[in-house]
Amino acid sequence: MLSYTLGPLLAFLPKRWRESLPFHASVDWKPAVLLSGFLESVLALIALVYWYSYSVTHWAADAVFSAIQRGAEIDPKALGFAGLAVMFLHPLTWIILYCGVEGMVRLCAAFTDTTLGVFPLFLADKIYLQLVRGRNPLAIGTDNFSQSHLASGIRAVREKALTASLPLIPDELRFTKDGSEDLLEIRACRPKPDWTPPRVVRHEDRYYRLESSSTGTAPRPFLYTLRRLSAGVPGRAVLIYSPEQTPVLADR
Repeated sequence: MLSYTLGPLLAFLPKRWRESLPFHASVDWKPAVLLSGFLESVLALIALVYWYSYSVTHWAADAVFSAIQRGAEIDPKALGFAGLAVMFLHPLTWIILYCGVEGMVRLCAAFTDTTLGVFPLFLADKIYLQLVRGRNPLAIGTDNFSQSHLASGIRAVREKALTASLPLIPDELRFTKDGSEDLLEIRACRPKPDWTPPRVVRHEDRYYRLESSSTGTAPRPFLYTLRRLSAGVPGRAVLIYSPEQTPVLADR
């Protein structure tokens, strides 16, 4: 119930804030963020319509009729265009448009299990960590940037577009060697949520460390490279690789 009541409101918060909530585990964040993104887009659309109506009936109307009273020859039908022009010159218009676009990005990202909060709060959280804790979360390295709020949203939308036309086929496994160490390459037709280096993955009775993830060509554009560990410790943080469709083995 929390996922559809309080969840959509809490979904506006950054991920770190949501994870600090005592009932975080009891909320299904995917539908919560779906509703939150939809709500943000709809409210932005309503606000834009109201803001246009206000611009036409107040600023544009006052300006046009004032000019007419001073002898200017202006067609009253130009009120609509004048209201539109005045509206787009106001900063509030661009804030509303940003909220609408952000809501659609968050909505699309939620379909790929990427739960994004709103960017202003995300940025405020990073500034807080920078100033209060002395960290440097705004430094953009390759790994950090891939985890950032905006990059995650763009990546999620790109992956959604990439997989839209791909058939659902089994993963392809390739076992290789790197000196004395065993490597496992997994090629998949769909991205694997939460598979970010250096997570630990258990496949059957063996443990691997996820070395890298990249995108290639169809029909299995998502490539994950894993290195086998000599030992593994079961736990909640370990990713379990047990696909519904039996994977196929690639030729060595």
